[in-house]
Amino acid sequence: MDDAAKLQMYLQTLGDANRLKMINYIGERECSVSEIVESTGLSQPLVSHHLRTLRESQILETERKGPFVYYKLKDKRLLSALGILLEISGELKDRKPHEAMFCSPPWWTSFWGSK
Repeated sequence: MDDAAKLQMYLQTLGDANRLKMINYIGERECSVSEIVESTGLSQPLVSHHLRTLRESQILETERKGPFVYYKLKDKRLLSALGILLEISGELKDRKPHEAMFCSPPWWTSFWGSK
């Protein structure tokens, strides 16, 4: 699998508002499922489903402490990256309709040399 495909899968995992809320809540600490359920207002089965998806995508890692499983971010740089994306999305939202985001022809046509 090439880098673009890996990034696509990673971004698709992050492309869910509930997962983003959970990542934001977990932040720089460890949290149990019950803490995440309480903070997000989501049902326990739904939280568990999203946690499994985030864990399988290697966004979260777990640590068992007695009968409880705690979740934490595998790489805390993700919080900074999400903060940057949030800033960018706010800037995009504030664009006026006449401020084109893409040029015509698209920038990549000149990059690849096609017309």
